[in-house]
Amino acid sequence: MITNYAATVAPWVAGLLVFVAALSTLAALKAMRAMKKSPYFFMRIQAEKRFRRYSSATLLFLLVAAATAVYGIQTPPVDQTARMAILANSKPPTEEVVKLVDRAAVADAEIQAITEELLTASESPAELEIPEDTTIIPPEYDKFEPTASLQDDTALGKIAFSTDVDDEYQAVEPNDIFAEGDYTLYATFSYDDMADGMSWAWVWRLDGDVVEGGNELWAYGADGPGYIYLSPEEGFQNGRYSLDVWVNGELLTSSAAIMSNAAAAGN
Repeated sequence: MITNYAATVAPWVAGLLVFVAALSTLAALKAMRAMKKSPYFFMRIQAEKRFRRYSSATLLFLLVAAATAVYGIQTPPVDQTARMAILANSKPPTEEVVKLVDRAAVADAEIQAITEELLTASESPAELEIPEDTTIIPPEYDKFEPTASLQDDTALGKIAFSTDVDDEYQAVEPNDIFAEGDYTLYATFSYDDMADGMSWAWVWRLDGDVVEGGNELWAYGADGPGYIYLSPEEGFQNGRYSLDVWVNGELLTSSAAIMSNAAAAGN
């Protein structure tokens, strides 16, 4: 039985899952360390969320690895020996086959043209024109009355998009073009001269349609680094994802990123 198990792909898959679980465990430990040592309340809240997410992922990976190992032991290996037959009297391709090959070549050319069009349209995604109505806070994200006034020097820095942040909550390899798929997108920014009790709101949009957002009273101190993240359950789809952030009803920062497999490959 052990010989059959070794001849299947199951041990490789199980080993990979255990390796990923180990990485997830390290990430969970890193998040737990950040929970205890982060100087800002905002950072500790985000670290706690990451700790729970990575801990759950570790348990899931280990369970799947165990199930894969059991399945591999119980399932006999599939004979994958390559078999070829030499055709001594093969016939030339028929006219229908030639037509199919020609159609495939035309289809490849059309796909290449579409890809080039996407790359051209995605050269400066963050500078695309934003419709006027997107500068207004949707009512469902404007439910808190501020208890602190906006100061003359209150400001939110430029948003940087990335799929990871470092220990100082700065974007790792920021970009404005990403591939479609299932991952977390971080929007990092700095904030200055804020005050606890200000009302702040954030709204994510996909091609102008609201997909997620939030609204609460500020409780993260006067200045420091901060970030907002988005991790859609269905994964990121092809299109333009934008983020707007308001403080006391005023739009203080906004940016956008393009999600496109073709554009990301050519970036």
